[in-house]
Amino acid sequence: MSPTVSTIVATRDRPELLRETLAAIDAQDYEGEITTIVVFDQTDPDLDLEVSDGNRKVVVVKNDRKPGLQGARNTGILGTDGDLIAFCDDDDVWEPTKIRRQVDVLNSNPDVHFVGSGVTVAYEGENVERIRDDSRVTFTDLLRSRVFEAHPSTFLMRRAELVDQIGLVDEDVPGGYGEDYEWLLRATRITDMLLVPAALVMVRWHTASFYAERWQMRIDGLQYILDRYPEFSSEPVGLARIKGQMAYAKASLGDRKGALKLAAETLKLNKAEGRAVLAMLVAAGVPSPKVVSLLQKRGNSI
Repeated sequence: MSPTVSTIVATRDRPELLRETLAAIDAQDYEGEITTIVVFDQTDPDLDLEVSDGNRKVVVVKNDRKPGLQGARNTGILGTDGDLIAFCDDDDVWEPTKIRRQVDVLNSNPDVHFVGSGVTVAYEGENVERIRDDSRVTFTDLLRSRVFEAHPSTFLMRRAELVDQIGLVDEDVPGGYGEDYEWLLRATRITDMLLVPAALVMVRWHTASFYAERWQMRIDGLQYILDRYPEFSSEPVGLARIKGQMAYAKASLGDRKGALKLAAETLKLNKAEGRAVLAMLVAAGVPSPKVVSLLQKRGNSI
């Protein structure tokens, strides 16, 4: 018998994109049951989305925990009873084979608790595939790199291990920035992550992204992660990446002195860390939105 899957879609003010997301979940070629829990965060639930028949049920609930993505995801997790749990952002779209291929990987690797996949990044008419060469992601890998392909919308996890061993999403991450990265670090301390070597999720970037220009929130979230994971001190490439992100955020806030100081610290750790150079460019007057847009068109981010 195929494992049952509970998919959590946290949503806020994206009704049209949400319906496209739900349609892609409904279209999965997986023969087992998929129940989608749509968690409305800080908005009134749309009960018209509910589906009670068949093996593609949709349940609509309201976030009853801390406002924001972390609380919404945890509301969904605690309201599920499926064997497996999946996340999908309300502006992303799954390929029809996603769940079936990921369940096959989990069935073949009982020692691994969760699996992801590659992604296609869509931004302003440009599509860029991001597929990692190595399908296994370790804690050390994630210290060194965020591993872009390990995107929350690709996650499929064993529910028992998620709840009893890894734990819920951390609701104390400032503003929710980096909550998925913090969870990944915590999870890979317990088990490696496997990636299906195919782009099974379309990640749609747009100017309405919640974190598009919340630079202080990014700084606070990244510092929170550094404080929680002292292992970064032994991974200079990973530490440089985060300091480079913080330098860029300070430059975008207009804190030229702070940006240049952090950029210098970044380059001491890793001379090849390009975020330090980008931070210095923005500190010198290059518009931050222009830099971000150019990166996103190439499937990259700060």
